[in-house]
Amino acid sequence: MRIYKMKVCSPNLSARNVKRMASNEVRRMVLTAAAVCDEKKGIDTRVLELDPQDSGFTDFFVITSGANTRQTEAIADEIELRLKRDFGAYPNSVEGRRVAEWILLDYVDFVVHVFLEEKRAFYDIERLRKSARKLDLDELKAALTKKTLEARKKHPAKKTAIKAAAKKSAPKKDAKKPVKTALKKPPAKKTGTARAKSSS
Repeated sequence: MRIYKMKVCSPNLSARNVKRMASNEVRRMVLTAAAVCDEKKGIDTRVLELDPQDSGFTDFFVITSGANTRQTEAIADEIELRLKRDFGAYPNSVEGRRVAEWILLDYVDFVVHVFLEEKRAFYDIERLRKSARKLDLDELKAALTKKTLEARKKHPAKKTAIKAAAKKSAPKKDAKKPVKTALKKPPAKKTGTARAKSSS
């Protein structure tokens, strides 16, 4: 049984007035996934921000292509590993890994699509999501930086509290540790055969 996190709008609000905002952590995860695609030589990597009116199930699509099935598997594996290691995030669902022509990693707030080039051209997800806004990675980084700075301006006390806590938990420098010196070994005793060779 799968449990999906659903985003529900209040019935008394019109759909046009409702605008979802992806959290900073989701944006960081999307950036990480796109960076992994570039590191693994993904072809034509794109990030689409989906229109909330058109799509109620996710905020972003990360779409990339690989030249062969080994590359698509490598890209999907590295995305999964990096997001698990850096954010503790596991995909809600993984589809298509066995065939590796179209691997889908569903992280609920964003979905990663890793295609073979010919399958991407056939399905053409970008055409199906015409209302989605194509994001440049630099634009996404700038938006994330702006949101982070705004959050810091709203809560300056939090920043100083974090610095104070970091200073308290920082380990104190110990006094100079004594350096261990190597013990000198006594000269090796000469055996009878060695004495005989040296005397002759």
